[in-house]
Parts: sequence; C-alpha cells; structure tokens
Amino acid sequence: MSSVYVNEKSGADSPETAGTVEQPFQTPAYAVFVNAEAKILVYKQAEGGDESKFEYVEISASALKKARKGAEGLKKKAEKQAKAQEEAQNLPKVAELDLGSIEEDKSLREAQKIKLGSVQENVDRRVLVQGWVHRLRVQKGLAFITLRDGTGFLQCVLTGDLAKAKQTQQLTIESTVAIKGVISKLPEGKTAPGGVELKADFYRIVGLAPGGEDAFTNKIQEGADPSLLLDQRHLALRGESLAAVMKVRAAFLTAIRRVYAEEGLTEVTPPCMVQTQVEGGSTLFKMDYYGEEAFLTQSSQLYLETCLPALGDVYCVQESFRAEKSHTRRHLSEYTHIEAELAFITFDELLTHIETLIVKTVQYVLEDPVAGKLIEQLNPGFKAPALPFKRMEYVEALHWLNERGILNDEGKPYSFGDDIAEAQERKMVDTINVPILLTRFPVEIKSFYMQKCQDDARVTESVDVLMPNVGEITGGSMRSYDYADLLEGFKREKIDPAAYYWLLDQRKYGTCEHGGYGLGTERILAWLCDRFTVRDCSLYPRFTGRCKP
Repeated sequence: MSSVYVNEKSGADSPETAGTVEQPFQTPAYAVFVNAEAKILVYKQAEGGDESKFEYVEISASALKKARKGAEGLKKKAEKQAKAQEEAQNLPKVAELDLGSIEEDKSLREAQKIKLGSVQENVDRRVLVQGWVHRLRVQKGLAFITLRDGTGFLQCVLTGDLAKAKQTQQLTIESTVAIKGVISKLPEGKTAPGGVELKADFYRIVGLAPGGEDAFTNKIQEGADPSLLLDQRHLALRGESLAAVMKVRAAFLTAIRRVYAEEGLTEVTPPCMVQTQVEGGSTLFKMDYYGEEAFLTQSSQLYLETCLPALGDVYCVQESFRAEKSHTRRHLSEYTHIEAELAFITFDELLTHIETLIVKTVQYVLEDPVAGKLIEQLNPGFKAPALPFKRMEYVEALHWLNERGILNDEGKPYSFGDDIAEAQERKMVDTINVPILLTRFPVEIKSFYMQKCQDDARVTESVDVLMPNVGEITGGSMRSYDYADLLEGFKREKIDPAAYYWLLDQRKYGTCEHGGYGLGTERILAWLCDRFTVRDCSLYPRFTGRCKP
C-alpha cells in the first residue's frame, strides 16, 4: 500500500502537490480525495511530550473518518465544477441587454429604505432593500432572489428586462444587491420566507461575488472537513445555523444583563492582563509585559472581590483564557466568562441566586421574538429549566455512581477525594435528567480561595451546576473571608502571597462573607441551541492549534 503525507503547516492541497515527505498535502481530506486507498501519515508532535520533536504517524481512526467525509465534499465540489463548465460551454448566447441601461421609473412613489426584519410592517409599500444573495434561481424571463441582510430574509422576483439583463444571468450567490419594489403577500399555495415577496421594478448590483471555481458554494460545503470550515469561518458565519446561534448569543447576553439589573448588580470591566493566577499556573498564557512576567487572565473573580466594598454586588462579561491542551468539545482557549461576586450572602442564598439567574435568563431569551423562534428551530422540544434545581452533595454523587457500577478514571469505585470526570458526571445528570446543583466538594480538588464548610472542614462551600445533555455550565463557591484562612490556602497551593497583597487587604480592611461564580457563555449556548461543540457557539473559536482567521 502506498503512503501519502499530510502536514497542516507546510503542506498544500493542489494538483501540483505530490503528497510526499518533500511535498505533503495540507489536509487529510484532500489526501483521501486524491488517493482513497493510500495509508495517510500526518505530521504530529512525537509521543513523550517533547514539544520540539515532530514525526509522521498513521492517522487515527476517528480522524480518518472525518477525512473521508471531507473527501466526499471535495468530490462533490469537483463534480459540480465539471458540470458547470460543461453547461457554460453549451449555453446559447443571451441578448446583450445591459442592466445599466435600464432606468428607474420616476413616476413610481419613492422607495423607503428598510431592513428585512421589518418587511411585515411594510406590506403593500414600495421599499428599497439591500443585502446579500442567499439563494438564487434564474430562468428564462424570470429570476428569484432570496435576499439576506442579517435581520431577515425576503424573496425578490425579477421579471422582464431586469431578469433578461446579462448581469442578472451572470449573478452569483453572496453578491450584494439593492432592490426596489412593492412587498406583497403571497397567494394561497405559494411559499417564501414570512409569506411575502417583493416584486422588483428596479435593482442594481453593488458587489458581484465570484463564480466558477471561486464560487461561494465551493468555498463552503455541507459536510466538509471541520478544519476546512474553520479556515473559512468568515464565510461559514453566513450560514443559517451559525448565524442563528450568534443571534441567540446576543439575546442571551442582553437577557443576563437584564436579570443582573433586576437583582441590583453593577457591571464592571476588570483587566485581562494580570500577574496573578486563579485556577492553577499550568493553564496560564504567559506574556512579556514591559520586561515583567504577566499573563492573560483565567478569571476576573479576584478583581470582582475588590469591588464589593465600593460598588456592592458586581458582575462582568469578560474574555478568559486557559492554556489547556484539550481537544474536547467543551473546551476553548478563549471564552466569554460571565462572573459575579455578592457580598453578605450565605451559601444557600448563593445557590438560590444562581438557579434564579439561569431560569430567568432562559425565560427572557425564549420570550425574545427573534431568539425564541431560532431556539425552536435549532433545538426543537427544548424545555426551560424550572425552580428549584435538585441539590446533591458530592458524597451523594459518589454513592450514586458506585451503586450503579460507574467507575472512576482508574477503573475503581469512587472514594472521597476523587475528582468526578466529565463522562461520569454527564452520565449521572443525563440519567437523573434534571438540573443539579452539585455541592460541597473536597478541599484538595478545589481552589485555594474556597471557604470550608463549618460542619465539615474536609469540604468546601462550592457548587457546580449540571445540565442534562451538556454537563457543567457553572461553577461557584463562597470565598475564604478570614485573613489566616486565605493565607493557609496560598500555602497549601504553594503560591507566594506577596503578589496578592491587594486581595489580602480585602480581609484586612473590613472583611465579610461573600461568594461568586462563573458561567461559560459558550457552554450555555451549546445547551440552549443543541450544538455538539462549544466551537459552534464562538464567533471565531480559539483552541489548541487554532488562532486563525
């Protein structure tokens, strides 16, 4: 069996590339497309963790499955190109009617410029709409354009000279156009977005998109290799599903800010460049800050704590960064972190606040006239969580798992102090099938700043919020408010407290019981929109090996 070589950094996907060590392909999908029977060797970091050593290894079974799916897309693309070239050669010459020679009828009433989101309020009016050609069907003497402008869709019909013009015959998907005409309701038996259509009396092409090999439909194909789609993320965002998720994301952020306003929290903007850690040094992105060592923030929690004496309860919507070499569907290197800190609060009050925040935010998103309908499309049958959530302690979860023979990562029954892995956690919450507030985790598996429980110093006043079908979406805790306790936490984690003088001052100059939490926006969106991976819920996802476009 022959071998072909793939190097994502130095390779190239082109007919001129040989697929050898000297001339590797760039993607496994193209390698399978060129030679489906060959053994595929991909350039990867050598085993053992040495980041400076790379070698060619045989592609994994899961990666090969993805590559074959991507190759099918490339095959369809090639067939489509060949068919288009053949049709172009066989097309009869059309009349050279120039769109620029067609003048607007000045006797018509003036067209009012509108966004497509307001077409229902403008039925029977002459309007000007502008946008991108989302779908296109051109036939003899007639052309149908489904227009998109980000606020909605509208079917536009071109007739007569407008349809016959050579520019219309050569129009392409994703071209931008400006169209004038009257919006009318569709007769019985006909369908179009919103049940209306615009009958054009004049239009012009603002920007003509490429056709042929560079056509949009060749750049973005359903079922293409995920890495290829991520390379074309700027174009993939124009797809209906991704765009819908981004609109739900916007509605979610609006809704959660609304709940925070109702709950009396103040929004603040902590720094992203820091010199302290929150969740462990192994996940810090290091940087040179004018000759000093600094990091991209993992969490804004410590800064939020400093705001409590001045501003009361606070929250932020901020990017957080985790340098985890994790390729799971739940992890990103950069994500939108919603965090809050509340003063003079008990652990039970913190739990009630968190579940109320989630329930009310989801309610407001579902009530949104745009986002609510999009969630119905993306996640049919979605049921909003109801109060109260099930409360389960960590030790109860261990008993639940052990009673059902669900073992830990070492293949043994769970014992106190074990961290419950994602798969087992998901199994539990999916089986119970209700939201769970999982509480009171052991001190040794939680962060240095968490308050110990008064009735059991082995565990902390901590909580993870688990949702069916997605797992953990929120984590929080009460914070150590005693100066000596916090110093003990630093010592336990071998952290030099000197750099945290400003955090210790919060315990020196008027301490109080307080707690907080962080929500991963992308994880909540994956749950709301039924997305397999959080990468679909980020505008331009960043994870190991991906920092473009």
